[in-house]
Amino acid sequence: MSADSLKAFAHPLRMQLYSQLQNGGPATASQLGRALGESSGQTSYHLRQLERHGFVEDDPAHSGGRERWWRAVGFNMDSLELLRDPATAGSAQVVLQQTVSERAGALTAWVNALDLDDPVWTGMLSSSTVSLTAEEFEEITGALMAMLEERLEPMRGRTLDETPEGTRRVRFHVDAFPLVGGGMPSE
Repeated sequence: MSADSLKAFAHPLRMQLYSQLQNGGPATASQLGRALGESSGQTSYHLRQLERHGFVEDDPAHSGGRERWWRAVGFNMDSLELLRDPATAGSAQVVLQQTVSERAGALTAWVNALDLDDPVWTGMLSSSTVSLTAEEFEEITGALMAMLEERLEPMRGRTLDETPEGTRRVRFHVDAFPLVGGGMPSE
């Protein structure tokens, strides 16, 4: 992610628009405006800015109509330089904090709405804590992301006609981070 892209994304309304598209799926500027209490002119402008930086794109499942439908495009913010550079550190911190907050909100909503009568859709939480070298950490996180991207790629471009019955929007979080105060285990 470039510094210009990061700064463009760090705008509060743009992050809300992205989150709405990510959570709710494709939508028009008018629909997003109503959901966020903004004018369609405002949402349309900010969606075009997000598009310019590669965060959203036209939804191919809704092509040819009067209104433009948008969908979120996944991205990675994996450069520590964005946090180190004084020109981007503030924007990077805002995006990281918003991402953590949005994840916490999504997980809380999921827990509050668990459907115990439908075990397929109850979800999954998993946690493993181990001691790793930096090389092991990079190898494992790289393999996790590669597997996830490979498995999800065929489903990303589905049109409405190609979406199987019973489909639901699903979020995958893959978090890997060193524990604060998590020194080596006692021998």
